[in-house]
Amino acid sequence: MNDELSTLLSQADEFRQRLASMRPLPPEALKKIEEALAIEYTYESNRIEGNTLTLQETELVVNEGVTVSGKSMREHLEAINHAEAIDYIKDFAKNQVEISERTVKEIHALVLHGINRENAGRYRNVPVMISGSTHMPPQPYLIEKQMEDFMRTFSDMEARNTHPVLTAAYLHDELVRIHPFIDGNGRTSRLLMNLYLLRNGFVIVNLKGDNEDKLKYYRALEASHTKNQPEAFQAVVASAEVESLKRYISIVGE
Repeated sequence: MNDELSTLLSQADEFRQRLASMRPLPPEALKKIEEALAIEYTYESNRIEGNTLTLQETELVVNEGVTVSGKSMREHLEAINHAEAIDYIKDFAKNQVEISERTVKEIHALVLHGINRENAGRYRNVPVMISGSTHMPPQPYLIEKQMEDFMRTFSDMEARNTHPVLTAAYLHDELVRIHPFIDGNGRTSRLLMNLYLLRNGFVIVNLKGDNEDKLKYYRALEASHTKNQPEAFQAVVASAEVESLKRYISIVGE
């Protein structure tokens, strides 16, 4: 592990402890803050995938049921579905249920609800290519085995007490590498990563969808998938977690 990553993980631990010392937070204030942060996360995660709803439009679609003229039905459903998936991972994290392949499929089913009924929550049965990447996801007949190996490695990391931020980064990184679904892999991977972070006392990582941050994010994933160099992606996640913790603490106030 390089020095930058080690420093980021130490900072994440420090801020997590500071946040833990502030809990329990006032329920009403917490509800408002978490709602606003969930909308931001929905907006950014969908923006990474090309959704054109603005932050304000995302809030209106999710919280007010507004239909925005000039935007597709799919874009509306992506916002609504993602917000529901955030509620799902929060409940899941609170109840400390074991993460399994079923969890991954349930998150994916929420992400594609009403968008692609045939494939929601089901592994793909066709080969795919990732636009803009030289990484070739495995053929459909290899997915079941690779998902089993993925979950086994995850269990091993937990058994070894791997830092939760590194384990969360692995969950995202490896799920995107396998690309088990025909669509919605990115959103599902980010939700799975955040589910694990929430379970371990951290806060949701909100990876940004602007051009500069998106390029850094994709390049880090590419390095992991084509050169077996996961450190850059681990640093992206760790840095984003530190920023999310700092912001959360500053909002709730010390």
